[in-house]
Amino acid sequence: MVPPSQSNTIDFDAAKLQRLGFTSSRNLPLKPASLAELRHHLSLQLQTSLDAERILNLFFREVQRLVPLDALAFQQPSHDLRLELGERAPHSAGYRLSHEGEYLGELIFRRRQRFTEDELIQLESLLASLLFPLRNALLYRTALQSALRDPLTDTGNRIAMDQVLQREVDLARRNLQPLSLLMLDIDHFKTINDSHGHALGDQVLKAVAQTLKNQLRNIDMVFRYGGEEFLVILSGTNREGAALVGERLRFAVLELQCLDAGRPIEVSISLGCASLLPGESAESLLRRADNALYVAKREGRNRLSMAG
Repeated sequence: MVPPSQSNTIDFDAAKLQRLGFTSSRNLPLKPASLAELRHHLSLQLQTSLDAERILNLFFREVQRLVPLDALAFQQPSHDLRLELGERAPHSAGYRLSHEGEYLGELIFRRRQRFTEDELIQLESLLASLLFPLRNALLYRTALQSALRDPLTDTGNRIAMDQVLQREVDLARRNLQPLSLLMLDIDHFKTINDSHGHALGDQVLKAVAQTLKNQLRNIDMVFRYGGEEFLVILSGTNREGAALVGERLRFAVLELQCLDAGRPIEVSISLGCASLLPGESAESLLRRADNALYVAKREGRNRLSMAG
């Protein structure tokens, strides 16, 4: 999102750091510290935030006061968190992090020179200061992600969709990149519910959602728009590319094997596709995709319609 020229937003993490006497690296050069001093410093500083990326950035910056580093990498797949700071280097020291038996992720230090035994001991001692703040940050991240997920289909919900769509429109406009949407609807879903029951209808919703995710790139995003409708945001994808993706999704859903007491249930989707126009708002783009979906349903369903 393009930042406004003037903002009243307060960065509470940064404000808390200032009150504790920790200023940014732009204002105060980092001085070397002893192991004991740095551990005490980290134990205070890392607990001022619940943002995992901020905590890891602070940790990377502060550790270099004692042990020179070129890069730090961290990943926690179950939290969809991957972070790489600095520049890759040939020598590394990796650690599997856990706190009271709870897996927190994998962390790797990198640099151009080999680590000495003393440096590794120091790094391992400093890692102890990271575990508790990182665990709290991951718990907070889980809570935030849960608030933005649809519990049935494990796709993004409407709140997440509104946030992401506006961000993607702003990024596309700023970087002069294409952006496309696919609005899709499960055909005759009310009939499926009425004929086979809502429990099986829920299974169909979950199966369709998983099929969509399996067919898309990691950078593509799926949201449950409401009921049996889903929205797919295709970053960096033009009109022609989005049409190909839409057809791929349509055929993949047709191949789904949904059964009720051993009897197959026919499942298909209708799709509307719209690509961002110059100067177009997120609301207009969404509306055009929805209108295209309406056309696909009106013309017989199980088809893709392109917005004009």
